[in-house]
Amino acid sequence: MAQEQQERRGGGSGGEQRRGSGGKGGGKGGKGKKEEKEITYQERVIQIRRVSKVVKGGKKLSFRAIVVIGNEKGEVGVGVGKASDVIGAVRKGVADGKKHLITIPLTKSNTIPHPIVGGGGGANVMMRPAAPGTGVIAGGAVRTVLELAGVKNILAKQLGSGNPLNNARAAVNALKTLRSFNQVAEDRGVTVADLFA
Repeated sequence: MAQEQQERRGGGSGGEQRRGSGGKGGGKGGKGKKEEKEITYQERVIQIRRVSKVVKGGKKLSFRAIVVIGNEKGEVGVGVGKASDVIGAVRKGVADGKKHLITIPLTKSNTIPHPIVGGGGGANVMMRPAAPGTGVIAGGAVRTVLELAGVKNILAKQLGSGNPLNNARAAVNALKTLRSFNQVAEDRGVTVADLFA
């Protein structure tokens, strides 16, 4: 009898522990699902180059990957990774891109709120908002950045250098300086309706 009572007690406490841990696990599972939903980034490699570094024993060869990462909902970043193999370079580039993510304001027609010019190195990028149905009128690295940022209608032009890294950084620089109508109205101390009056 004593053994049966102990087993029942042990079973009861075990059941309680299971319920408790199940509840906590469920909570963690819920958080995990939210994190998975938030972290659904697409990544595109825009350039892979074999680079060399002169060291004491000769030349050390490695690979440099330029990666653009974005969620197509207003977040985008450009990362650069170097490693002795291509896969390692791309992995480092993705990690670097996640560190440099920016959020941009998009209008209802999935375009930018106002014209903007951005610079990076010797490259300059000019961007203008476009009407619905226009599509992404841009080329090279700028097009990749805009598509992964979630911009559907825009006119963009690369000015100056044709270097993909500088152009990608110039595009991110331009997008970073964008301001929404709400931000402009708040800075001026008026309502959004007054901006268009």
